[in-house]
Amino acid sequence: MGEECKEACGGRRAPAEGLAADPEDAAKLYEDVPPMPLMALNHISRLCKSVDASVRFYVKALGFVLIHRPPALNFSGAWLFNYGVGIHLVQRDDARRAPDVSPGRLDPMDNHISFQCEDMGVMEKRLREMRIKYMKRTINEEEGSPIDQLFFKDPDGFMIEICNCENLELVPAGALGRLRLPRDRHIPPLRMDGGGDDDDDEE
Repeated sequence: MGEECKEACGGRRAPAEGLAADPEDAAKLYEDVPPMPLMALNHISRLCKSVDASVRFYVKALGFVLIHRPPALNFSGAWLFNYGVGIHLVQRDDARRAPDVSPGRLDPMDNHISFQCEDMGVMEKRLREMRIKYMKRTINEEEGSPIDQLFFKDPDGFMIEICNCENLELVPAGALGRLRLPRDRHIPPLRMDGGGDDDDDEE
């Protein structure tokens, strides 16, 4: 069910424009920006038509783990966690409407979240097993650092990318020395015993 794609945004690298084209202009962006105490991406939140359907998707397709939510959250939803990042799902109702998304055509230039992957073949096989429609493409081949990408959508039409983007070197635009890479400390405290009386005990 994969769709091979090496079209408009998958071929040659587009020329830089605006601030990205001039390192000196880019450097000026940071002149009045103090060091920030941010550590890492904690979670993303999604409004969804069916929390149960979305939980199944993120668990079965991407291997996320269901997490107990704080009791103070008295609305319908679910928390998932893995790979150092959380996904918080909120049941959509008349008062909470998700922004319009396109449930049909896969366009790599649409809004999406991306997960780095160490074995693209395993992920593609899983998508096929689950009969999830996806787009497959490879970019940056001419530069000698090919990046493989898989694009697909969750039950609400939000797009997800899987890639081996570690092949691409990141070059800061005028911000050398300002990058903070995550450490183990950014991961929230995690109870390995499951933390719930309803969990099955491991033998």
